[in-house]
Amino acid sequence: MLRIGVLVSGGGTNLQAIIDGIESGYIPNASIALVISNKKNALALTRAAEANIETCIISRKQFDSPEAFDQALVHSLKEAEIDLVLLAGFMAILGPGFFSDFKNKVMNVHPALIPAFSGPGYYGLKVHEAVLSTGCKVTGASVHFVTPDVDAGPLILQQAVKVKQGDDPETLQRRVMEEAEWKIYPEAVRLFALGLLDVCGQHVYISD
Repeated sequence: MLRIGVLVSGGGTNLQAIIDGIESGYIPNASIALVISNKKNALALTRAAEANIETCIISRKQFDSPEAFDQALVHSLKEAEIDLVLLAGFMAILGPGFFSDFKNKVMNVHPALIPAFSGPGYYGLKVHEAVLSTGCKVTGASVHFVTPDVDAGPLILQQAVKVKQGDDPETLQRRVMEEAEWKIYPEAVRLFALGLLDVCGQHVYISD
């Protein structure tokens, strides 16, 4: 059984997509064993509680350094025997020490087609504002393994989404979630659970 840990900060819509994928059987032989939030009022905690998933709060403010924060996260994840870590709107940058324990075992979904509109400063609505300000006709979402460099880890899956005339950041954000994020994130977890992902440098190969 693949034991999944999810790090959250906000509403938890991608957490919900993973929960639904597991409950429906689409993601086989897997369970979410722990949800950690760095925000005590995150709606994602309510979603987890409603699904009978264990939760805890670990805030950066509790620690004297980013490294101590990272190690507290690692300790909780190891204690829960987590095999795969998912970032689901987690608004904190993880340092190198975190990944020494979870190399190629941390995934994130980014609301753009990496390498476009990615890296430091590109998160949430800021991504969609940037897409619209440049007049792009196509955007989308990317699932990737996470490394210490922001949005620079090996890409697993991407899905394009058309930008429509009259879109504002909120409508575009919603459509990217519905047409891309909520589909490719569960799919990437499914592939991991089935042992079908092989990472070689910056490339992720998917077995048939």
